[in-house]
Amino acid sequence: MAEDAKIFKYPFPYLYDESQEVARSFGAVCTPEFFLFKKDGRRPFELVYNGQFDDSRPSNNIRVTGRDLSLAIDNVLTGQPVSSIQKPRLLSVSLVLDAV
Repeated sequence: MAEDAKIFKYPFPYLYDESQEVARSFGAVCTPEFFLFKKDGRRPFELVYNGQFDDSRPSNNIRVTGRDLSLAIDNVLTGQPVSSIQKPRLLSVSLVLDAV
């Protein structure tokens, strides 16, 4: 992933969280889990979305779209409220944490 970040020139910082310390500090409960923050001038950063990428799973035939995260990003960029209904991915992150 770090190499991809360089090759594709990600316009955001990339972090490899080997110890899972960052995941724990954010309270991540599944993998992958997405955290979207906005900065509005009143406070440094506000968490506005914490949830899944979309409804696709390795075990279903739903196409990967990124719909849930994309909708949250679009709402932030257009000044609309982000839905309070935010679904986690349901793959326990404890499997990752226990494996480290």
